[in-house]
Amino acid sequence: MSIALDNPAQRSVAQMPSRPRPAAAINTRLFTRWTIGLAAFLGAFVINEPAPFELFMAVAMAVFLLFGMRLSQLAITLAGLFVIFNVGGLMSMLTMADYKEIPLYLAVSLFLGFSAVFWCAVIESDMGRLRTIMRGYLAGAVITAILGIAGYFKLFPGAEVFTLYDRAAGAFQDPNVFGPFLVLPAIYLIHGLIYRNAVLAPLRALLLAIVLLALFLSFSRAAWGLFVISAGLFYVFALIGERSPAVKVRLVLLGALGLMAISAMLVVALQFDGIAEMFEQRARVVQDYDAANLGRFARHAIGFQWALENPLGIGPLEFGVLLGEDTHNIWVKSLMAYGWLGFAAWLTMSVITLIGGGRLIGRNRPWTPYLLCAYSVFLGHMVIAWVIDIDHWRHVYLLIGVVWGCIALEVRHQRTFANTRVAKGRQRPHGRRQSGHEEGEPVCAGTDI
Repeated sequence: MSIALDNPAQRSVAQMPSRPRPAAAINTRLFTRWTIGLAAFLGAFVINEPAPFELFMAVAMAVFLLFGMRLSQLAITLAGLFVIFNVGGLMSMLTMADYKEIPLYLAVSLFLGFSAVFWCAVIESDMGRLRTIMRGYLAGAVITAILGIAGYFKLFPGAEVFTLYDRAAGAFQDPNVFGPFLVLPAIYLIHGLIYRNAVLAPLRALLLAIVLLALFLSFSRAAWGLFVISAGLFYVFALIGERSPAVKVRLVLLGALGLMAISAMLVVALQFDGIAEMFEQRARVVQDYDAANLGRFARHAIGFQWALENPLGIGPLEFGVLLGEDTHNIWVKSLMAYGWLGFAAWLTMSVITLIGGGRLIGRNRPWTPYLLCAYSVFLGHMVIAWVIDIDHWRHVYLLIGVVWGCIALEVRHQRTFANTRVAKGRQRPHGRRQSGHEEGEPVCAGTDI
């Protein structure tokens, strides 16, 4: 199976030229795509909160709903899970005497959940928006990566604002969020190098080098591990889904060249004393604060024990107040901040995302490349979520929205194909025997809002 983004055989029937569109329809389509692309772009700049992303997304979601954006049953299900998740947080908050800033915290949690629903809905409405989302995300990632690199090397006065603790942070508050944010565009660029037109390969290679250097300079173990896991999963899924032996050989060769290039870049980077020292310090699998008396792993055990005694949780943000550090584990975080109810909702959402997205791997669809990138990175996030909190990472909700959007496209595709078969069956003369062979399945891409 070829998963090239520009494979003509995978073009949607709805995307093929048929009749001229009114200028108003074209302008609306361009406006909606630019809006969606800008929203994805702004996710790369979160130095202060509320960030431009929140403000823009709030307006965009309201406008899209006002002008008729429809929510399918799948999107409503996703919204319901995030509502239940935050109802669990509200119930947990009510067990506390002092709410402090918790109402705002839960409002942000609910908003981020609805952002995933928004991404799912706009993708289901028009499959072409997947490319817009990825390009907007990539553009923002490259700019914030350049800022992080400039800050680390102090390339201009005041560039230090883009670092934290001598680690590249880009336009983020935390290097541990900045690094993981860059993994999806890195995988997307790798896909482009493998499958897309070779004319732009030098540009993609340059952008990939910038993104990977910034990711490395974040000195985030979670980001390093996430990239290795996600790239490995993407590579395995690509090999499994590919049917052409020639392309499989090409994948193996390009994979080997990629490993050599990354190794060479790492060797060059380690020639700088400051980078080498920080790398030696951060490359340890277990840091002192992980295995200490009340270190990361000890807090995980305490959290699971407290969860048995507190079904409603102990209140959002309260775990860090009591033990001096946050949970650094999404499952402990769910139990402590959102109770058993919130934990069940997050677990259900995760399972549906993993199973629903996994079932689409290997299918020859026009949205498969985007699914492959987003699903590999989401699965990687589920692994690192055992050692870090991800419930307020904006890009995680975009990943969820992309995977659910692709699932929704597949549901529509199957429904359309089934209806087509029924219609063809009714058109056959009575007594005519069905040949057992149907024409190629139609591919649905949807329309604008």
